Amino acid sequence: MKSSVQHAESTKTPEISEVPSTGTLIALDPGTKRIGVAICDESQSVCRPLQTIQRKSWKSVLENVKDLLADYDAKALIVGLPYNFDGSDSEMTGFARDMARKFSLSLDIPVLLQDERATSFEARGRLWKLGKTAKETRNVDAEAAAIILEDFLDRMRSVRGNK
Repeated sequence: MKSSVQHAESTKTPEISEVPSTGTLIALDPGTKRIGVAICDESQSVCRPLQTIQRKSWKSVLENVKDLLADYDAKALIVGLPYNFDGSDSEMTGFARDMARKFSLSLDIPVLLQDERATSFEARGRLWKLGKTAKETRNVDAEAAAIILEDFLDRMRSVRGNK
């Protein structure tokens, strides 16, 4: 059994200051069936959709994410936190928090949450502007993850700029 000190350390929420200012970051848009994945470049200036992971089991999701983090030498993992439009918790908010907690216990890099309100709507709009058909815009998870990562990077720059 873990001591209370060990428990506190294993569930500590990292701060933005713990994320390196250079290096690749990966973001996830958690869903009930799929998880969108996005990545930024090492200068943290350009984000792009990467892929979608099918949610089968926690073990398979963890293995997929660990592989991506290793392949891209990612310095942090950002998990989208789906609030309702009014800022209250949604049905998926607890799921996303639990996912982030499990990742933080399994990974050696910071795992942070990022508000993802309306990212799927914005992602669908971006895809429509690119001329994608309705069928092609159904799977917007990776595009939504890219928006989550852009929002996180904007927040990180804002926090660091205010120091």
